[in-house]
Amino acid sequence: MREIAVQAALKGGQVLMQKFGRVLSVGRKGAVDLVTDADREAEEAIVSVLRGTFPRHDILAEEADYGRSDSNYRWIIDPLDGTTNYVHGFPWFAVSIALEVEGEVCLGVIYNPFHREMFVAEKGRGAFLSDIQLFVSTTGLLSDSLLATGFPYDRKESPVNNYDHFVNFQMAAQACRRAGAASLDLAYMAAGRFDGYWEMKLKPWDVAAGKLLVEEAGGRVSDFDGQPFDIYGQECLASNGLIHEPMLDVLKQGRWPR
Repeated sequence: MREIAVQAALKGGQVLMQKFGRVLSVGRKGAVDLVTDADREAEEAIVSVLRGTFPRHDILAEEADYGRSDSNYRWIIDPLDGTTNYVHGFPWFAVSIALEVEGEVCLGVIYNPFHREMFVAEKGRGAFLSDIQLFVSTTGLLSDSLLATGFPYDRKESPVNNYDHFVNFQMAAQACRRAGAASLDLAYMAAGRFDGYWEMKLKPWDVAAGKLLVEEAGGRVSDFDGQPFDIYGQECLASNGLIHEPMLDVLKQGRWPR
């Protein structure tokens, strides 16, 4: 399954790189939520690889509805995480593929085709970048930490928009980055490049693979109250574990009810 997932990610990434920097057909799913022909074609390529080997497995993907059967296996796919970046020619985007078995994510693959970085995690077997095993950072103080985050698509309409948390973390941490692809933020967390990450209103295809990567690299993932993280929930806090409690304390300062 790991080999097939990697093959599917490579196929999706190949489609993305073929179209990157070219004129695209761009549509909107919301005020700031874009979709392109690259999203759709990459998803088709990924699903074709997965369905070719596992025709009875369920698929949950961002761009199309593939129905639901009684299978215990479900692939969770984001063919292009970071569509806005992609449309603008900013090379921070990824393919994200996870396998959920009886409700538990057991395999995660995140591929950055521009930098040709393949992040892979299997439940109980560690997280890897190519053949290099990954471990979260050892930064022990929030004030020394580099954090990542993102903002929800309804940030212009909803008061629950992460602006308050962003300001609070800017004051508490060494620095915060908002690059625009949740899956890559989590992959970089697993690689020790970020020390912590928080975001809200994400979809399962944004976080399923990344959650497993962080946990298999020795990190901790929860909601904003420190409770077990649900990929179908509304809040994601990931850290190296050492700064998790201080990050929870900062999140408690937020102005708006969650």
